[in-house]
Amino acid sequence: MKNLRQEFIAFSVATGVLRFGEFTTKAGRQSPYFFNAGLFHEGATLAQLAQFYAQTLLDSGVEFDMLFGPAYKGITLASATAVALAGKGRNTSFAFNRKEAKDHGEGGTIVGAKLQGKVVIIDDVISAGTSVRESVAMIRAAGAEPAAVLIALDRMERGAKDGVMSELSAVQEVAQTYGIPVISIGNLDDLFTYLSGAAADPALQQYKDAVAAYRAQYGVA
Repeated sequence: MKNLRQEFIAFSVATGVLRFGEFTTKAGRQSPYFFNAGLFHEGATLAQLAQFYAQTLLDSGVEFDMLFGPAYKGITLASATAVALAGKGRNTSFAFNRKEAKDHGEGGTIVGAKLQGKVVIIDDVISAGTSVRESVAMIRAAGAEPAAVLIALDRMERGAKDGVMSELSAVQEVAQTYGIPVISIGNLDDLFTYLSGAAADPALQQYKDAVAAYRAQYGVA
């Protein structure tokens, strides 16, 4: 599992999805790194990403019956992960939501399989937790059970509300609020380990101290 996490960080760096420098986060913080899953926009990289999602989910031991991808990024991620799971011998149904309800044809906001059983929500990251909250509500309204949230990267960063920093990260708040595990392929600790290791590009090691300082200021255990 540890090797898989390091492979994911290396893969994200190689594809330019994980970048280092100076970036402003949604919370207005100056971050030394930025992860943009929207850059997984080629067939080959998406296929590899789906393998990471699928293997991480299987390794987690979480029991599940189907996948759910919240619009918009989650749609592609859940679909690709279902394909990857099938390739590993686990044929799993999936569904996703529309942003606006369809008033003709089959109607409604859910596309794909009927929401039932234990459902894993698949997304790229958790920032404010809005998409998770909406997903949990839709799953429970259908009489199904949210089993876990599976994301690509956990920034392990303390949230903030009205200028006051929380003791919990967005991921921890989701897990605590809904009583379900949040599984990540990689996290900030994995990123720091990568930068500290011999396998990292020497040009990237210059960012190690900046990432360490950012983790010390905003990170959670």
